[in-house]
Amino acid sequence: MNPRGIAYWVATVLTAFVFLSGGVMQSIGAAPAVLGITELGYPAYFATILGVWKILGALVVLAPRCPLLKEWAYAGMAFNMTSAAASHAAVGHPTAKVITPLVILGIVAASWALRPASRRLSIVSTTPATILEAAA
Repeated sequence: MNPRGIAYWVATVLTAFVFLSGGVMQSIGAAPAVLGITELGYPAYFATILGVWKILGALVVLAPRCPLLKEWAYAGMAFNMTSAAASHAAVGHPTAKVITPLVILGIVAASWALRPASRRLSIVSTTPATILEAAA
């Protein structure tokens, strides 16, 4: 395996681990996870919703193929981590609690950027020239 492939798998396994472990804790209503959510001002039931989506996202980034689902999962992870950082900042948490989700976001971004072609969404060009070319 080449260095890019190794970096991809390291970032992807870390991403999946963070989201899967956090998602399980939130979805089962573990006290520390629920406390973390309510401390930010969100209702306790939000932990369950967020936890289920985190589990699904972690499974999708590990699964082969499914490029469209992967794009959605990575986008959801980015929304989650930026929202977490903003939420921690809004309630006045220490800088470390604001920066931690942004570091995780960096790992998620590395996983997304390094993914192999088989895990990427291929964009079909819809310019007039390519449409005419395809029709010919």
